[in-house]
Amino acid sequence: MDFLTVTHNSFLIIMSCVVAMVAGFTGLSLTRDLSAKPVFQKKLSIALAAVALGGGIWAMHFVAMLGLELPILFYYDAAITLVSALTAILLVGGALILLHFTKRTPRIIALAGGIVGVGILVMHYIGMAGLELCRAVYSPIGVLLSSVAAIGLCMLAFGIAYGQRTNRNILLGTLCFAVAVCSVHFLAMAGTNFVPEPVTSDFGPMMSNETLALGVIFFSFVMFGACLWVSITYLAPQDANGPDPEAETQPGAMSLQIPCERDGAKVFIRSDEISFVRADGHYTQVYTTAERLFCAWPVTEASKRLLPLGFLQTHRSYLVNPKRVTRFERTKDKGRCIFESDQLPPAPVSRSKLKMIQDALAAQVGAIRA
Repeated sequence: MDFLTVTHNSFLIIMSCVVAMVAGFTGLSLTRDLSAKPVFQKKLSIALAAVALGGGIWAMHFVAMLGLELPILFYYDAAITLVSALTAILLVGGALILLHFTKRTPRIIALAGGIVGVGILVMHYIGMAGLELCRAVYSPIGVLLSSVAAIGLCMLAFGIAYGQRTNRNILLGTLCFAVAVCSVHFLAMAGTNFVPEPVTSDFGPMMSNETLALGVIFFSFVMFGACLWVSITYLAPQDANGPDPEAETQPGAMSLQIPCERDGAKVFIRSDEISFVRADGHYTQVYTTAERLFCAWPVTEASKRLLPLGFLQTHRSYLVNPKRVTRFERTKDKGRCIFESDQLPPAPVSRSKLKMIQDALAAQVGAIRA
């Protein structure tokens, strides 16, 4: 079998690596501070991040492919090219949903990184299947090395970026993600040869390099604009608005930073400073000894975060810090928790929870009045 002579355009190879870096930075930055946002905004940010990361994988591949130079004319199948992009976006989206809508443990982070690594691989080989008038011939060692690089480096990238949600870790995760995407492509291409294929498929319309270049340039333009937009958020010091609450929700954390608003400004309140949390429509009100603050978390999100830290759900709308309770009062089939500050209203205890709350408070409150 006679293989075609292959050369590459150095400028486009460099640009493909830049695109991978920009995509990683944009996608990982869009998912910062999601625990402090309403559910709809959280879902929207995850969707945009999936497009940025998955679309960035696709754009990196095809910018590099635009630099592929063969001695014959070749085209791309437009339908297969589109499928390759959608596959990458969907797999990355699934990984981000795991990270932001389940309990984020080291195992979940590793699984999400592995899924993204598989997404890079699948996107690459589906994209290569879209070649028309030539056919890629793969070597086993190239497939093996690219697979190990994709999954291993993506697990490392997400382990760094999501192990602790700091600006430094996000930037390091961005670098690892870009290295993963570029390594997969170039390791796979190093073990790939090309042969002429005079017969074209009828799966979708043929697309020339020029048409592909227009699509890639447009997407890259949008990506660089999004990168500029999220870069502005890095200009302010991280501690200007307090620590990232997601950085303090890892297993073993003894307290949590609750994102609240005071006079229109964002503040963070430690969970051990809170007396109780009350549902307020789709949001919550956070009560400390001295003040009441607005929180964008719904009560379901607050329950997920605070119950593991020892808070008690005394009512479907109330979460109580037992360490702040000074007295428990019960009258017939109702109860209430009294706090140390006279400024705080009592928290009601529903009938179904009376026994459980009374038993839980017995170990911490010196005198329980039945």
